[in-house]
Amino acid sequence: MPLDTSSYSLALLRLDGRRWNELRRMHAQISTQAAADGSSYLEMGNTKVICTVIGPTEGRKSGAGGGSSDAEVRVDLGIAGFSGVERKKRGRGDKRVSEMQSTIANAFSSSLFTHLYPHSTIEIHLHVLNQDGSILAACLNAATLALIDAGIPMADYVVACTAGLTSPSNSNEDADPLLDINGLEEQELPTITVATLGASENVSVLIMESRIHVGRLESMLAVGVDGCKQVREILDDVIRRQGKRILAAGLE
Repeated sequence: MPLDTSSYSLALLRLDGRRWNELRRMHAQISTQAAADGSSYLEMGNTKVICTVIGPTEGRKSGAGGGSSDAEVRVDLGIAGFSGVERKKRGRGDKRVSEMQSTIANAFSSSLFTHLYPHSTIEIHLHVLNQDGSILAACLNAATLALIDAGIPMADYVVACTAGLTSPSNSNEDADPLLDINGLEEQELPTITVATLGASENVSVLIMESRIHVGRLESMLAVGVDGCKQVREILDDVIRRQGKRILAAGLE
């Protein structure tokens, strides 16, 4: 890792009290909505997302040749007007929402075994209830849990995390990477969103909306990938605990 964790000055703690490589508190549940094929609720810090999955369902035929031979992944993302400080409701035509929908759909189209469901549609519905940074990462993690709950096979978990870069007070200081960016940090610092397949370092999503020197990208990416490994352990624990509950209920 780019920084030494053994001696980290208290003066370098972040506004919320975390060190540079600490995740925010993460809480997740699956099977939260009985009416859906798969559902989940996830909190990353104060960012809160609910997700439902419908499908695979029979897709609409298009043209003389019918639908696609693989299942189509559709994503619908809604951001509540009360979720942020601005109290601004983002509509379906919002550019940022459309970009996130496309990113999530592409990420799962490549990781799900869509060839097992020809001429079908898998719908992922995401609702952001509260915003505090890392919205795309939270949506990807919530969608992974909901898809697993729906029983749709995939190559591995798609797990996501964000990383940022501190702003040095003078040109002689090095900019340090930060893990799991919150809302205040996201407004001030350059940030990337990274998603990997499981515990591997195979990057499936890499989004950066800021301009930084290419030499500093490597440290940010390394911290983000390491964060994804930590997130995978948390999501895996949620899935295993739910499996144990189902087994225990079946034995009663």
